[in-house]
Amino acid sequence: MNIWVWATAAFLYLIFALWYFNWKGPLKADEIDNFIEQVSMSGSPTDPHVLRKFLEEDDGKEFIMLNLVRFHEGKIEHPETGEKMSGVELVQDYFGPFSKALFKRGGHPVLLSRKKGGYIDSWNASADEGFQSIGSMRYRSRRDLMLLVSDPRFGDSHKYKLAAIDGTISFPMQSFMNTYLKPQIWVPLILVLLASLAQNALFFFELRK
Repeated sequence: MNIWVWATAAFLYLIFALWYFNWKGPLKADEIDNFIEQVSMSGSPTDPHVLRKFLEEDDGKEFIMLNLVRFHEGKIEHPETGEKMSGVELVQDYFGPFSKALFKRGGHPVLLSRKKGGYIDSWNASADEGFQSIGSMRYRSRRDLMLLVSDPRFGDSHKYKLAAIDGTISFPMQSFMNTYLKPQIWVPLILVLLASLAQNALFFFELRK
C-alpha cells in the first residue's frame, strides 16, 4: 500500500470536512441578540419573534431553506442600467454574488425548479399565489445564514432581488428522507475510488520496471 496516496486522500477529506461541517456548535445567546439587532436595524420584513425562536432552537445541524418565488410579469428595468429584462434574468445580479458567498460557507443549492401548472390537489388552502420558481439551499448552520443575511456586501445588491421578485415565501427545513447522495457521502467515496485507482496505477508501473 502506498501510504502517500491514502495520506493525500485523508488530507483532502479533512479540508472538505473543515469546510462543509459546522464545528462551532449552536448559536450562543449573545450571538442571537447581536444578529436580531442587526436584522432589526436593516429594516427587514422578517418577523423578529419568528427569527429569534428559530435561532434559539439552534441544534448546530445543517438545514435547508425552501424558497417559493413569484417574479414580476413582463420586462423590468434594471435598477442601474435601465435595460429591459425578465425578473429571472435580473435576479441573477443578486443570486450570483450570494451563491458564491454561500458556497464559501459550506452552502449550496439542493433543488432549483420551475412551476409547470396550477394546484392539482389542494384543500383548506389559500388560492394559488402564482409562485413560479421553487429553490432550496443547504446551509451549514443557522450561524452561517445570519452571517450572510447581515453581510453588508449584499446591502447594495439586494435592490436587484427587490426589483425582480413580486412576492416570496421562505422557511427552513431539515431533511429526514431523500433519494440523492449527499456530499458528505459521495465526496469520501470519490476520494477512496481515486486513491484506489492511483495505488493500482503505481503498482502497475512498478511491475513494468
